[in-house]
Amino acid sequence: MHPMTLAFIGDAVQSLYARTRISLSSTSKTGILHKEVTKVVKAVHQAQVAERLMEELDDIEADVFRRARNCQIQTSAKHAERGEYRRASGFEAVLGYLYITGQNNRLSRFLDKSFEE
Repeated sequence: MHPMTLAFIGDAVQSLYARTRISLSSTSKTGILHKEVTKVVKAVHQAQVAERLMEELDDIEADVFRRARNCQIQTSAKHAERGEYRRASGFEAVLGYLYITGQNNRLSRFLDKSFEE
């Protein structure tokens, strides 16, 4: 599967996870919930999480990350530098790969890391 397709899937997986986790732990209105979710799924934060996870990636995950990071990207994030956006795409691709291959325990661990400070 193309690395950017994996990133597309990984973005949706992370977004749903973040929305669920934040919604279950809050009684706030949806506007406030949305602001909390965007803190976790924005490119700058994803790039930071990717940096923390690099040593934990196995060979296949590291390859997926590298291929997505190095893809020719046509869009960019509003509040992220190009390098941050590329690392964020790599992180999303790893999430997509883990989701597609059914590695749910590892996927959950990586998603939980995105909520750690």
